[in-house]
Amino acid sequence: MKDYELLGRANVGTLLAKYSIPAIIGMLVNALYNIVDRIFIGNIPEVGSMAISGLGLSLPIMTVILAFGMLIGLGATTNISIKLGQKDIETAQKLIGNAIVLCLIVGAILMVLGLVFLDQILYVFGASDNTIIYAEAYIKVIFFGIIFNMVSFGLYHMIRADGKPAISATILVSGAITNIILDYVFIFKFNMGIAGAAYATIISQALTAVASLIYFISSKSNLKIRLRDLKVDKDLTKMTFAIGMSPFAVQLAASTVQIVANHALKEYGGDLAIGAMTTVMSVVMIFMMPLFGINQGSQPIVGYNYGAKNGKRVLDTYKLQVTVAFFFLLFGLILTRTYPREIVSIFNKDPKLMKLTIDGLYKMLIILPIASVNITGSYFVQSLGKAKTSMFLSLLRQVLMLIPLMLILPRYWGLDGVWYAQPIADVFSFIITVSVLIKQFSIIRKLKPDY
Repeated sequence: MKDYELLGRANVGTLLAKYSIPAIIGMLVNALYNIVDRIFIGNIPEVGSMAISGLGLSLPIMTVILAFGMLIGLGATTNISIKLGQKDIETAQKLIGNAIVLCLIVGAILMVLGLVFLDQILYVFGASDNTIIYAEAYIKVIFFGIIFNMVSFGLYHMIRADGKPAISATILVSGAITNIILDYVFIFKFNMGIAGAAYATIISQALTAVASLIYFISSKSNLKIRLRDLKVDKDLTKMTFAIGMSPFAVQLAASTVQIVANHALKEYGGDLAIGAMTTVMSVVMIFMMPLFGINQGSQPIVGYNYGAKNGKRVLDTYKLQVTVAFFFLLFGLILTRTYPREIVSIFNKDPKLMKLTIDGLYKMLIILPIASVNITGSYFVQSLGKAKTSMFLSLLRQVLMLIPLMLILPRYWGLDGVWYAQPIADVFSFIITVSVLIKQFSIIRKLKPDY
């Protein structure tokens, strides 16, 4: 029996653990690429507080890069899972080759555009004369390595769809450990400053990309990278983009939110407020990554069983998925309420910056657990291949609700308006997401497998 065939037969809880635990580890480790950078950069002697604010300006750019990685990587991965559920192995293999070529083409285009218009982009994103030097030094290097970023991200997800989540996590962990070691060496031993963190990141991503390519040409993989599939196929690209458009839109929305937030933070709190938000988002990332790992772990299970018309297994998977996600975020809320100063001090010990950060942390995370439904709901619908509905749910939280609140609330509440915008958006999104899920559940209950 092929590894992916177990998706339709094995115990759902066992499968979710098998796929989610490596994915959670992988996502947490992937977060370390950014978090460790921020910790090292925030602790650079004398300039750490401004350097981390400069890094915060690069976050919207990093989010845009991730958006294109998701467009191709998650779009291809979801389609691969569905095709495997339909026993269409040939199309599943072609999707891998098509995705690799798309990553190379899109990555090259983004690299050229980013390097040519770098300063203009940074000023639009909220840079000041005090912070642009740090943002520019970091993001310029990232643009040079953007192709490694996209290829490693896409292939990592496709290894999971191939039925080998542990291997995908091992590859990612190896890259993150390399990043941590190189961060320390480049920043503090070679005195390369913020640019050293960027070099550490792209070298680590290059190693991850190479390791993933080796997997798909090795005897360990079920699906293979074949030379004849390394081309752009119009139909496969449409399939990939149709599914990938939802997470792509979410990430672009997140980038837009970051830009809007940076301008509001700069106006109502100055450059240090941008640094505070950078640290707050780093802490949020730590608790959100398990959710994304659970979503990734459930995706091949949901996609395969939906393709096989096994509605009960689809619903059982989501119920377990959202329950685990809720308790992860509840733990995060308790931890940040109990040890806020200890958590924030890891990133920077400047008294003014710490005070701003702790205040933001308390207000932004005030109802964190309900975000479990918003985030898992949109990913669940995406795994069903319902691209338009998934995109709506994703944009609901990050665009339709959050951006207007970010623009309006600070006018009345100042800096507090920036902090409270996210939890208020989450409440409205929760209500609408639940109503959409109830409708989807009624459809799924009617599915019966052919065997």
